[in-house]
Amino acid sequence: MLNHNQLRNGTRVEIDGLPWIIISAQFVKPGKGQAFTKIKIKNLIDGRVIDRTYKSSESVSKADVMDKNMQFLYSDGSFWHFMDPSNYEQVAVTEKQIANVINWLKEEETYQVTLWRGKPIAVTPPPFVVLKITVCEPGVKGDTVSGATKPATMETNAVVKVPLFVNEGEMIRVDTRTGLYVERAKS
Repeated sequence: MLNHNQLRNGTRVEIDGLPWIIISAQFVKPGKGQAFTKIKIKNLIDGRVIDRTYKSSESVSKADVMDKNMQFLYSDGSFWHFMDPSNYEQVAVTEKQIANVINWLKEEETYQVTLWRGKPIAVTPPPFVVLKITVCEPGVKGDTVSGATKPATMETNAVVKVPLFVNEGEMIRVDTRTGLYVERAKS
């Protein structure tokens, strides 16, 4: 159990039988009356964001959530399968659970899978991934405008804006948090 003063950003709590993560916490001690903590929490299953207030006499359960590094194996169209390389245990994730990261999934890469009570609820990609460009228009010779970009389709079907000097078939590093091009990568 966590007291109201232990509620901090990034803490995972269980409220109403569901796992949540605290995205902002504000401790308030009014001049008169009881201290309280206002928190903004995000549901780890469906992504809802709500506000809650806890008085100093109240406590919250810590969520039984665990993060595991797992290797993405394949998709069968309905489920996306991940494997724990240490014990070869596999879990399947639905399309709804990976909707935000589906453009960054590459077979045999390692991702962080969040498990709640042993069941997968979310997948987090690494901050940077190296992807191959499959479709990209050639750069226009003489177009030297600083910062000019063109769209490029990756092997995972993600579309990333790349500088004009980058061509089809090259490997690039992409920031998965922003979806932006970082640099060319060696293959």
